[in-house]
Amino acid sequence: MSPTPDAPIAPKPFELGLYSFAELTADPRTGHKLSPAERMRNLLEEIELADQVGLDVYALGEHHREEYISSAPEVILAAAAARTKRIRLSSAVTVLSSDDPVRVFQRFASLDLISNGRAEIMAGRGSFIESFPLFGYDLHDYEVLFSEKLELLVKLRDHNPITWNGQMRPALDNAGIYPRPLQDPLPLWVGVGGTPESVVRAASYGLPMALAIIGGMPERFTQFADLYRRAAREYGHDPNTLPLSINSHGFIADTRQQAIDDSFPAVQVVMNKIGRERGWPPMTRDQYEASATLRGANFIGSPDEVIEKILFQHKLFNHQRFLLQLSVGSIAHDKLMHAIELFGTKVAPVVREEIAKRVTA
Repeated sequence: MSPTPDAPIAPKPFELGLYSFAELTADPRTGHKLSPAERMRNLLEEIELADQVGLDVYALGEHHREEYISSAPEVILAAAAARTKRIRLSSAVTVLSSDDPVRVFQRFASLDLISNGRAEIMAGRGSFIESFPLFGYDLHDYEVLFSEKLELLVKLRDHNPITWNGQMRPALDNAGIYPRPLQDPLPLWVGVGGTPESVVRAASYGLPMALAIIGGMPERFTQFADLYRRAAREYGHDPNTLPLSINSHGFIADTRQQAIDDSFPAVQVVMNKIGRERGWPPMTRDQYEASATLRGANFIGSPDEVIEKILFQHKLFNHQRFLLQLSVGSIAHDKLMHAIELFGTKVAPVVREEIAKRVTA
C-alpha cells in the first residue's frame, strides 16, 4: 500500500528516548535532598543506562532555577558522551531567545566532535523566563528574539563563513564560525508547546518539530501535526522527509499501580509549585490517574500499558520519535533506573517492531 501524501515515511526505525530537566528537589516522602554533585552523578548513570538498554536519544532541558542543575546542558551531555556509545545527545530545549546563536552552534558543534557525531540541538522558547533578566534581555522582545535567533542559527548551520544583519544582535560580516561539527548538517529541531505560530515557523525552515503534550487529550494536538505538514508543503518542503517527535511526561514500573504510587508524590510537588506561580489549581490524585488512561496525556503504567499508549498516539500523529520525561520531580534513583530499564528492554523493542510493520504495510 502506498503512503498518502500526509503520511511521513520514517527514514529509519522509530526512535524512543528520554528527556530530563535534571531536577534537584527534596524527596517528597523523606524530605531528603541530594547534593548537586550526587544528583549529577545519578544523572550521568541514568544517561549511561539509557544507552546500554538501547534507547535512541537522551535530551536535557536548560533551566536557570534552584530546583534544576541543568543550566548548561552541553557540558553535561559532553560528560555523558564519554560514557556512552550510540545514544544521541540533545537539548530539550536550548532557550535560544536568551542565548547567542553563534555560541549555541559552537557549543553543540564541539559536543558533536566529542560524541563522534551524536549531538542535536532542540531549540525553543522555554517553559520558564528566568534566563531573560539573567542575561539582560527584555521580555517585551520575547517573540522577535526567538524568531530572529532561529533564523541566524539555521544560517550558521548551513553556511560558513556567514554575513548576516538583524535587530537583536551585532551584525556578522563574512565571519567564520568554528569548529564545524562532524554531522553536516548538525541536526536542529524546534521544540513547540502548541502555538500555531511556532508550528508554522518550524515548518517554514523545513526543520523537524518536537511537540510537547503534557496536558489534555492527545487528539486535540493532531491539528498541530496537520498544520506542520501542510505548512511545510506550502513553504516548498516535502513533509514526508520531516520527522515529528512527541514529548510527554510519564513513569514506568512493573504495574500501573506501582507507577502511579512511585511518581505521583514527586509530580504533585513540582506541578503544584508551578501552578502557584501561574494560577493553576492544585493537582489531585484523581486527575493524575485520569491522565494515565489511554486518552490522557501522561505515559504512566506498566510496560504493556505504555506500549499501548505509544502505538495509540502513533495512529494519531504518525510521528517518528517519542521522548518521555520520567523524572518530573525527585524520584528515588533506583526506581528511576528500573523505569529506564523497562523502557529500553520491554517497551522499545515492541514499539519499534509494531511501527516498522505499519510503515512497510
